[in-house]
Amino acid sequence: MSDEERQDSLADQAAAWVPPWERPAARQAPAPVPTDSGTADTPGTAPEHDLPDPVVAGSPPGDDDSATPVPPGELPAGAGPADPGDTPADAAPDEPGTPVDSGGPVAAAGTGAGAAGVGPDPAGERDAAGVPKRRPAGRRRATVVPEPAPELDDAELRGALEAILLVVDEPVSELVLAQVLEQSPERIGPVLDDIAAGYTAAGHGFELRRAAGGWRLYTRPEYATHVERFVLDGQSVRLTQAALETLAVIAYKQPVTRGRVSAIRGVNCDGVLRTLVSRGLVEECGAEPDSGAFLFRTTTMFLEKLGLDSVADLPPLAPFLPDDVEELADATR
Repeated sequence: MSDEERQDSLADQAAAWVPPWERPAARQAPAPVPTDSGTADTPGTAPEHDLPDPVVAGSPPGDDDSATPVPPGELPAGAGPADPGDTPADAAPDEPGTPVDSGGPVAAAGTGAGAAGVGPDPAGERDAAGVPKRRPAGRRRATVVPEPAPELDDAELRGALEAILLVVDEPVSELVLAQVLEQSPERIGPVLDDIAAGYTAAGHGFELRRAAGGWRLYTRPEYATHVERFVLDGQSVRLTQAALETLAVIAYKQPVTRGRVSAIRGVNCDGVLRTLVSRGLVEECGAEPDSGAFLFRTTTMFLEKLGLDSVADLPPLAPFLPDDVEELADATR
C-alpha cells in the first residue's frame, strides 16, 4: 500500500469513527434455553457459542460480522487516529496519567445488568418476582391460667387447720391460713371458732384461742404446774421482781417515757428497761412531742407470752389496789 492510499484509508477511518457515548447499547443475552441434558443455562448468562462477537472500535453500528485481523502497526478499517478517551480498559496506557475510558458498549451492558438487579439476592429476602418475602411472625407463648384449687369440705378443712396449728411457733392470722389452704377467708374464722368450742367441750388439756392478732394452741391454766415442772426442770428463766414491776407499769401506762416509769417506781430503771428491750418484751415507739424523750410500749411477743389478743384484755387493776390508796396518795404529796 502506497503512502497516498494509506492516508486516504486513515481519512476514511476518521470520518467513520463514532464516539463511545453515541454508540448503540449491546444487545441483551437471549433467554436461557434448556439443553439436551435437561438442564437450563444460568439466568442472565448465555452459552459460550451464543455470545455475540466483541464490538471492534470503528465498526458500523449494527454490523455483527467478525473483525478482520489488522496487521501490526496499522489501524483497523474505519478507525480514526488514536484518542486518549478510546483506550481499552484492560490495556495499559502509553503514558502515565492517560485517562482510561470504560464507558463502551460492553461496559454499559454490564452496568445495565447490575442495575436491573440480575443475580441472586445476598440477603435472600426477595422471591423470583422481586417481591420481599414475608417474615414469619414469632410464636407467642400461651398464658397458662392456673386451675382454681378445689374447695375443701368442712371435715377436711378442720383437719388441715389443726395440722397447721400444731406446728406453728407463733400466732397465725386467718388470712395467712386462707392463703396457705387456698380457701375463702370467710370460711376460716367460723371453722376456728368451732374447733375452739369443741376443745373446750371435750375437756382437752389444751385450748385454741386468739392471741396477738392470730390463733394458736395453748395449754389450759389448770395444768400449768405440770407443764412448768416439765419445761423448767430446775432452770430459772423468770424475770426479776424489778423487771416484772417495770413491765407492768409499761403495759398499763403505754406509751410511757423512761422518766415516767422511774417516777412511778421510785427508783432508776434504766438497767431493767434495757433487759426488757433485749428480751423482746418492750420496744421504742417514737418520742414525746414536748420533751423529746423516747416512748416505750409492749411488743407482740409480750401478748403472745401472756396469751392475750390485745392490751385491752389485760386484767383490771382495781382489785389489786390497796384499800387506803387515797391516804397513800395524800402522803406522797
